[in-house]
Amino acid sequence: MTGEVTLLGVRHHGPGSARAVAAALTALRPDAVLIEGPPEADELLALAGRADLVPPVALLAHPVGEPARALSWPFAAFSPEWVAIRHALAQGVPVRFVDLPAAARFALAEEPAGSDERAGQAEPDPIAVLAAAAGQPDPEAWWEDVVEHRLPDRDPLAPFEAIAEAMAELRADDPVGTPGSPGVHPGTGAGVGAARPGPGPAGTRPGFGELREAYMRLQIRAARRAGHRRIAVVCGAWHVPALAAPRAAGADRLLLAALPKRPRTEVSWVPWSHGRLALRSGYGAGIESPGWYQHLFDSADRGPAALARWFARAAELLRGADHPVSAAQVIEAVRLAETLAALRGRPVAGLAETLDAARAVLCEGSEIALALVREQLVVGEVLGQVPADAPAVPLQHDLTRLQRTLRLRPEPTGRELVLDLRKELDAARSLLLHRLRLLELDWGRPVAGRGSGTFKEVWQLCWDPGLAVAVVTAGQWGSTVEAAAAGRLAQLAGQAATPAELARLAEQCLLADLPAALPAVLAALADRAALGSDTAALADALPALVRALRYGDVRGTDRGALEQVARGLAERVRIGLGAACTGLSGAGAAAMRDRLEAVHRAVALLESGAGSRLDDRSASDTASGSPADRWAAALAGLADREPTGGPATGVPGLLRGRAVRLLLDDGRLTFGQARRRLGLALSGAGEPADAASWIEGFLAGGGALLLHDAQLLGLLDDWLLAVPEQEFTALLPLLRRAFAELEAGVRRGIGARIAAGHPAAAGGGPQAEPPLDQQRADAALPTVRLLLGLPGGTPAPSPPARIPRQSDRRAA
Repeated sequence: MTGEVTLLGVRHHGPGSARAVAAALTALRPDAVLIEGPPEADELLALAGRADLVPPVALLAHPVGEPARALSWPFAAFSPEWVAIRHALAQGVPVRFVDLPAAARFALAEEPAGSDERAGQAEPDPIAVLAAAAGQPDPEAWWEDVVEHRLPDRDPLAPFEAIAEAMAELRADDPVGTPGSPGVHPGTGAGVGAARPGPGPAGTRPGFGELREAYMRLQIRAARRAGHRRIAVVCGAWHVPALAAPRAAGADRLLLAALPKRPRTEVSWVPWSHGRLALRSGYGAGIESPGWYQHLFDSADRGPAALARWFARAAELLRGADHPVSAAQVIEAVRLAETLAALRGRPVAGLAETLDAARAVLCEGSEIALALVREQLVVGEVLGQVPADAPAVPLQHDLTRLQRTLRLRPEPTGRELVLDLRKELDAARSLLLHRLRLLELDWGRPVAGRGSGTFKEVWQLCWDPGLAVAVVTAGQWGSTVEAAAAGRLAQLAGQAATPAELARLAEQCLLADLPAALPAVLAALADRAALGSDTAALADALPALVRALRYGDVRGTDRGALEQVARGLAERVRIGLGAACTGLSGAGAAAMRDRLEAVHRAVALLESGAGSRLDDRSASDTASGSPADRWAAALAGLADREPTGGPATGVPGLLRGRAVRLLLDDGRLTFGQARRRLGLALSGAGEPADAASWIEGFLAGGGALLLHDAQLLGLLDDWLLAVPEQEFTALLPLLRRAFAELEAGVRRGIGARIAAGHPAAAGGGPQAEPPLDQQRADAALPTVRLLLGLPGGTPAPSPPARIPRQSDRRAA
């Protein structure tokens, strides 16, 4: 410690360090507080004193126009730097950041790697070194016992003096950085430019940590020159010896003079979460237990009462998950945690002892229940809050406004949102979520298969603080969500390589209600469809277009141009269907079958949508039949094609059988016609492998028809009996795959029919229905007439006779 400057060495995001900093600042009463952090954020520090800036939050810095290179400095309520900032603002004391500017970090990141051997080396963890010297194998447990579990002593500066002395012993070779520092990548102790130091005097290359410490020393000197007499510096404990050691100001300036030109940098406050603090990659801080640290910071004692409060919260959490926990178990868990701490030689129970006790007593050995405790209490899902008027990109302000207007609060825990598009509020929410997905802001993800019709959407919402970076990135496309989504859509349309991509963009355009961008997308799609000869690519595009037409009906958007493109696309798929299905391999046939089914559904929807607008049908539709009729004719032609005869001829049986089944399900083939085609496919003239593939395609729509048509089942049974044993063994995987897709009840029914004898013996055709029991039917007719309001219904029975009560008899 110096006479004017007090260096408070801390562990970043340590609750014990945060309490010690609060006690030291109260005792010191400094007239200036300097904190390790980016100086570009000095103008934003005043916002930290407001009640509507709630941690966890982070300072996000990035070069102007390059948000993808953003760096973050996260702060939690238990961060020593945050405590120092709030103390200084509450006392009206000047507070500044004094670390190397973020702009310098970005500039260093652009420089080629230097030859200094220290540049690429990972820094040793000082806490691990100290723990090893103390004979403790677990650095985290040792630090908890020595610092985090300590309450302020009578001398609030004593812990910092001890830490400074320990760090001075460890810095003999002057390594760089401080593990866990905000803006420093976890695990290496190196910042963005750690592997790219700039050139220094006399041909040396200073390390990134040396540059940081030189800059901090200059800022401390500047505070002295400004007239401050009691300066408190809150920094990583690793830097304390370097900041306390005497060094000429000229040497520090010479080190920093070699820094490359700094880019202009933007800084803003963004919400953060405990889950993000726990990450060790990306923008995380590498804190394994932020929820536990918050508990330690909020607890004024370290005895059984603090443990009891934590176990009580765990019990409440488990009860909410239908895991019963009694009060006696809570008491027993506290005793077990204290006993484990005593056996392990720890002053109080730490996180390891607490979790062991929770697993044994509260969770009764269940790792699933313990995982819930870890997720909710050890890590925790706490999301910070930033004032609406805090500096941010215009897109962020517009998104915040929409979130408030639509009452969609960002939450770090996932929740399901069900929207009814017939309601104005839900329709507006749907538009916002779809527009954000265009901007790659996946706050909400649609849940497939949960909606009922086109009026319902189901979304899974979960706000990740990392989306703050994506918002800054998306700001280049526009200043509002709508404008940015339209700009991004126009760019994606120009980059789309296939008609399917353009069709999906057209669908997203309608879902997001961006009519201004739709003509350009449809024009590009029409050009690609007209010039393209890949029927498979066109088939991939059609379903998305037809889905867009359905949503156009729901949302009231103009669908004329979209329907015209969809009809043209369907016609091109129909014309090229035969050639596209010829000479395919097994994998190619399976993929084409999926396309065949998707196009079949799309054409049916296209036809049903046009059914209510007969006046809009084109002359070609009237003259040559509807799109559904022409598609059915294409399927019939596909079903009549020859089997595969080589690598470039014929249509695989999988597709021919699927075409027959689609026509049968639509009522365009009778059972007799389907039976004849099955017989031809299973005839001895064909290859058994092609016949098995035909069966797989035919049964893909369900096997219930085999129960209703005994001759179909008989044909299949006779064919199986006639297959030679060697070929049957080779066909077995195909047959197992085909029948495995059938419903369990259908498989049991088929097995019962086969076990009962020859399936075609009883009927000779579709199975005869049992004779009608006329007497039972006549008995039900009066009730049916009554329900339908027709004459002749059975009158309602008269109520049963009422037995008079004793009071009635007396009154009589």
